[in-house]
Amino acid sequence: MKAQMKTDTIENSITVDPSAIERVNWIRRQEGYDGNVKLRVAIVGGGCSGFKYAMGLTDEILPDDIVFAESVIIDTTSLDMLKGSTIAFRDHLTGAQFVIENPNVVSGCGCGSSFNVKTEQ
Repeated sequence: MKAQMKTDTIENSITVDPSAIERVNWIRRQEGYDGNVKLRVAIVGGGCSGFKYAMGLTDEILPDDIVFAESVIIDTTSLDMLKGSTIAFRDHLTGAQFVIENPNVVSGCGCGSSFNVKTEQ
């Protein structure tokens, strides 16, 4: 069993699992990217339940971005809906992908591509 370790958190807001860091590093090596390329994770409007995740590689860091574990970038607007989440990479027989375990999700659509989050009161 692989040990789970928290690599970077800000006020206990986001955990980047070592599997995500390893995968970003693997992509950098495979594609010939330098160490400045990171995984951008954002929450955008869309889908039948209200929100969906957007992920992609970038070397652009914007003024409202926060970098986690030198591998993941999240803008402050998305961070509000991702607090308490863990970002990991899973490789299964059915496919390999970055996954977000988000405790703020209260409902999702049937196909699993969009979700709704609880709001602070």
